[in-house]
Amino acid sequence: MKPFYPWQTGSWQALQGLRSRLPHALLLKGAQGIGKLDLALNFAQSLLCENPSAEGVACQECSSCHWFEQDSHPDFRLIQPDALTAADDSDDKPGGKKPSREISVDQIRDLSGFSNLSAHCGGYRVVIINPAEAMNSNAANSLLKTLEEPTDKLLFILVTHKPQQLLPTILSRCLGFAVHTPTLAAGTAWLAQQGIKNPEHALAQTGFAPLQALNWAESGEGAEERNVLLSAIRQPSKLDVLALADSLQRSTPVHVIHCLQQWCHDLASAKLAGAVRYFPEQSAVITRLAEGVSAAALMRFQKELLEARRAAFHPLNPRLFLESLLLSYRQMFAA
Repeated sequence: MKPFYPWQTGSWQALQGLRSRLPHALLLKGAQGIGKLDLALNFAQSLLCENPSAEGVACQECSSCHWFEQDSHPDFRLIQPDALTAADDSDDKPGGKKPSREISVDQIRDLSGFSNLSAHCGGYRVVIINPAEAMNSNAANSLLKTLEEPTDKLLFILVTHKPQQLLPTILSRCLGFAVHTPTLAAGTAWLAQQGIKNPEHALAQTGFAPLQALNWAESGEGAEERNVLLSAIRQPSKLDVLALADSLQRSTPVHVIHCLQQWCHDLASAKLAGAVRYFPEQSAVITRLAEGVSAAALMRFQKELLEARRAAFHPLNPRLFLESLLLSYRQMFAA
């Protein structure tokens, strides 16, 4: 089990303060890539531990902790999409079917037996659902039925970075718990400790999410397409849409869209507030470009990118998909 991160000390203390009056459902919400799941897992283990410390940290020595570490605790369940639980979420299932990114209704219904059983160790039973917004509509409605008829000493921990996508009726039955994004200093210091070069740059590119920054830096995920894309969109008047879309067609579309969203956020921010958030090393270029585009055009393109992101995992034709977005970007400056 990973220890909770330096920036989570306050959150951990607040969670411990709830132990004497735990709700039936807890909603851990915050930005993606800041360690919400690790915080939830640590809290679950501490609740199940036979000898937690005065600070509530699991002892790592009792039989309950050993079961938890081996993913075999009888009083704990972790519900995630197949794409997250697979050893490699890029591997296809038999028959060429990719692991699902949804939490299915069957996964939630399988909890019915667990919910009605007595705790094996006589204490709490804990269910973590991550990310909660991955539940399809049937799964969400099935969970709602369970939340409407709570069982004693059964705690649901819903982890989410998109609480607005959850049913209002589910939100109303959960105690909201905000997990805050670490400060720039805290995130940068932690990344530096992990051996990441230029941690400020890595952190900014991910929206100040340290875990995502570490993952991108170690895996190089999306790095090549970001470099290709940034090199081209710096000069919209010379942008060859067809050539750029061709060079990016084997990329993961969501990575390209994510980069465009950050770039356009900085354009709008530079124009309206004179500040750059995600690409501080490109401040001069972004400020110059912002002078040549209207705020209304930037808002329209941001809306187009938001709609494109919803379809990014299943584009019918990745090349045409990217061509359309890049053409819209170039036309903002032509106008």
